[in-house]
Amino acid sequence: MEDYTNIIAEELANAGKNQAFGLHQQSDRDSIETRSQLFHTVAPDILQLCQDMGLTDTESILRTLWNLWLPLSLELVAERQKLNRPVVQGILGGQGTGKTTLAEVLRLILEELDYTSVTFSLDDLYKSYIERQQLQRYDPRLIWRGPPGTHDVEIGVDLLDKLRQTKRRKPVIVPRFDKSACQGAGDKAQPEVINPVDIIIFEGWFVGVRPVPDNRIFDNAPDPINTPEDIQFAKDINDRLFDYVALWHRLDRLMVLFPEDYRLSKQWRIEAEQKMKATGRGGMKDEEIEQFVEYFWKALHPELFITPLIRNPILTDLVVAIKRDRTIDKIYRPEHNQKT
Repeated sequence: MEDYTNIIAEELANAGKNQAFGLHQQSDRDSIETRSQLFHTVAPDILQLCQDMGLTDTESILRTLWNLWLPLSLELVAERQKLNRPVVQGILGGQGTGKTTLAEVLRLILEELDYTSVTFSLDDLYKSYIERQQLQRYDPRLIWRGPPGTHDVEIGVDLLDKLRQTKRRKPVIVPRFDKSACQGAGDKAQPEVINPVDIIIFEGWFVGVRPVPDNRIFDNAPDPINTPEDIQFAKDINDRLFDYVALWHRLDRLMVLFPEDYRLSKQWRIEAEQKMKATGRGGMKDEEIEQFVEYFWKALHPELFITPLIRNPILTDLVVAIKRDRTIDKIYRPEHNQKT
């Protein structure tokens, strides 16, 4: 109990660092009390959950709980009450940015607040293995699943429309995807049937990303978009991204988990593969990972698509800047960051 109290006191003293949810002792005593009570209630379960997920830095977990997970959960509840219908929270983040951890923690906290939730990923909207094989024969450049064009966007739109219905009583069928199927190529899995929920968490590596309006930007694109073939691939993927805009219109909120250097995703992916191989399971070689990650940069380069998004207060509600050691650097709203 004393350790928890000390962390709260320290974070209040440095509230300016995390401007998005900053609390000030004199002006927001009720909010401090609400968050403090919830912090003490859920902290033991959150620590256990994180431990089960392989996270062991207790102090970092508790600070993230105070600064991000709790206030975000409370905002989602307030938004649910305001809209008087289920809320769709979009989460954009690449490899190693903590999307899975965030979604699991939110589910636990929302449950404590008596609100139901469901998480699904952009991955759950992949076309079937057979359909992607046919797509690859049509366009051999689509060597891996993942870029725009490999998903069933209409299924996602229909799903979010059903989940957002104000007074829905019927169950909802949520698609799921099995990455291990078809020798690792992945295929549709048994769907999940759920009852209507209060909060929908929709996460993925390009959730909310809008197409670039002028294709000429790719003619002077950053590495690894270098060759004429790379440039044409980037332009074609950008055109396919227009099909996803209807899906993004169903988002009520969008937060971006943004590394201090987008190239860290390559390092984090290598570390993840090495850990997996250490357990005796198969994994990609380092050179294969480099090709894999660069393939996604060629499709939707972070500097061209995500950097503009985190500067846009109309499209993005919240940005979580992540340091090299995967801890949080700062939390801010785009319009606030532009003024500082």
